[in-house]
Amino acid sequence: MATVPAAGGISDPGLITLVNKLQDVFTTVGVQNPIDLPQIVVVGSQSSGKSSVLENIVGRDFLPRGTGIVTRRPLVLQLINRQPSEVKTNGVKQESISAGQDKEANIDEWGEFLHIPGQKFHDFNKIRDEIVKETEAKTGRNAGISPAPINLRIYSPNVLTLTLVDLPGLTKVPVGDQPRDIERQIKEMVLKQISKPNAIILAVTGANTDLANSDGLKLAREVDPEGQRTIGVLTKVDLMDEGTDVVDILAGRIIPLRLGYVPVVNRGQRDIDNKKAITAALENEKNFFENHKAYRNKSSYCGTPYLARKLNLILMMHIKQTLPDIKARIQASLQKYTTELQGLGDSMLGNSGNIVLNIITEFTNEWRTVLEGNNTELSSVELSGGARISFVFHELYANGVKAVDPFDQVKDIDIRTILYNSSGSSPALFVNTAAFELIVKQQIKRLEEPSLKCVSLVYDELVRILTQLLSKQLFRRYPQLKEKFHQVVISFFKKTMDPTNKLVRDLVAMEACYINTGHPDFLNGHRAMALVNDKHAASKPVQVDPKTGKPMPASATPVRAASPTLGGMSDDPNGGFFGSFFASKNKKKMAAMEAPPPTLKASGTLSEREGIEVEVIKLLINSYYNIVKRTMIDMVPKAIMLNLVQFTKDEMQRELLENMYRTDTLDDLLKESDYTIRRRKECQQMVESLSRASEIVSQVQ
Repeated sequence: MATVPAAGGISDPGLITLVNKLQDVFTTVGVQNPIDLPQIVVVGSQSSGKSSVLENIVGRDFLPRGTGIVTRRPLVLQLINRQPSEVKTNGVKQESISAGQDKEANIDEWGEFLHIPGQKFHDFNKIRDEIVKETEAKTGRNAGISPAPINLRIYSPNVLTLTLVDLPGLTKVPVGDQPRDIERQIKEMVLKQISKPNAIILAVTGANTDLANSDGLKLAREVDPEGQRTIGVLTKVDLMDEGTDVVDILAGRIIPLRLGYVPVVNRGQRDIDNKKAITAALENEKNFFENHKAYRNKSSYCGTPYLARKLNLILMMHIKQTLPDIKARIQASLQKYTTELQGLGDSMLGNSGNIVLNIITEFTNEWRTVLEGNNTELSSVELSGGARISFVFHELYANGVKAVDPFDQVKDIDIRTILYNSSGSSPALFVNTAAFELIVKQQIKRLEEPSLKCVSLVYDELVRILTQLLSKQLFRRYPQLKEKFHQVVISFFKKTMDPTNKLVRDLVAMEACYINTGHPDFLNGHRAMALVNDKHAASKPVQVDPKTGKPMPASATPVRAASPTLGGMSDDPNGGFFGSFFASKNKKKMAAMEAPPPTLKASGTLSEREGIEVEVIKLLINSYYNIVKRTMIDMVPKAIMLNLVQFTKDEMQRELLENMYRTDTLDDLLKESDYTIRRRKECQQMVESLSRASEIVSQVQ
């Protein structure tokens, strides 16, 4: 067992006092402590003897007792060692002390509650009554529990400076009017306290029970599996069976703990009922360990006085180790809450008109900077603002237009039919221009849908930017102002959508109404015919002169396919001009000069002449359609920028002023949200408490 110096040799108890002050700072202002302060948390089952251990450490009876759950709120017990006064009890002090029922009351020992500052309780019975009263104030008279702590500070020359947090005893089965889920409630409260890395766990266990079944140790191991910050206290050592002891446990051979175990002997229930003094109980404890054969050689490491010295030393060493981190956390939290408080703004408002005007100006300036990419808060993780609009233009829209295939809806057989229809009653000698224009115009109109979709996508991006700007703290502060901003700007966007959509439709209509076959990038008809003829000539087998065995020149090759006769006689049933519109089974009807059927549709495969004409048409369509695509990819983003994006940049401020800067509604718009009012108060309390905490820790070098 590690040795612990005597009380007089312990270094700087002011460290524990410093932590006590920090605890008081956060409790006084009524905020949850944001700093994980070093403290000793006492855990154990209801029957483990927790209360007796604490009373023995203090040396006085002061904790509520009874059946069921007595400790129903965490009790932060701050013990302060002070030298006894030279003046004995007399005068007014003596009268006030004697009036109580506590026979041990004296001027050198008293308690103070944080919720009753300045009032000293020399009568420890009244301390017990106040604990009960304050507990019931939060939890009522039933057996419910509350996580709100009670802070009690005890000054005495008989204690070592120490801070302990007493928690409700762990229980399994609800008794009486206890809540049905009392076990879960207590467990959650205990785990919340002991899960903090800076908490030293004081696990109290009865020595006359199996250590493996200890509720306190079991819970401690959930958060401290290695036993690095858990110290065990073994109570009821005097009640163990004859011939048994806790030597193996103390030696760490059962469940080892780095901070070890301390055996103690408390008063029994009969001693408590008979009002046995704690001083007498401590003397009995000392005699027990000094005279017991298993403990007499190590009696200096047993008992409550040793436990108090050990806890004092452990807590001070722990505070020394964590103090630099505590200082850093206090400064970081102070900066965080100060920044948030500044963002929430002052509750005292100036002129409403000036405030709204400034907000509108700031919003429109930020709107421009986000669209232009000049925002100081540029993200390195994802695209935002104007960059997303650029992505819509150059990736989504451009690729969407390029993906439109003019021939995925118009097949070769359809082109052949259009060619015949466009010739009218006279078969065409050359590729018909009207057929080309008809098909091109149909396909150009298909570009209207992706172009209008592009407008819609840019609109969505503008709404996205608006949502981001309205999510800032300023607009959380004024919910009605935020709602009005959203309403006005969305209405403004919708108003600009009509002219933008019209301009985009007009661009498509412009391309469709005039087919400029004189465009320098357009593949003309002669060039298209030449390309098709070259392709067909290259695919034909080479003709050989039977006399010489040499290849015949291309000019000598029959060109019947390249220049088909437009009505010549042919034995091929499909060789005539309209041959493909009649199946061979209808030849008899043709011979009989019967009337044509109500619906004439092409059937069969294309003839060589038809194939050439279709290929020429497709080449021309593809060439011109690519020109139109490039034009649309260039012009549609410009139209959207002009009528939608740039227009909102130029006219946003005017629109907001017209719809919002009205004197009769300004005060309503600047009504703060309940969240802002509540959060400002919380931040003010945090800043106040953290500032005081910073002053306290700055005193320690």
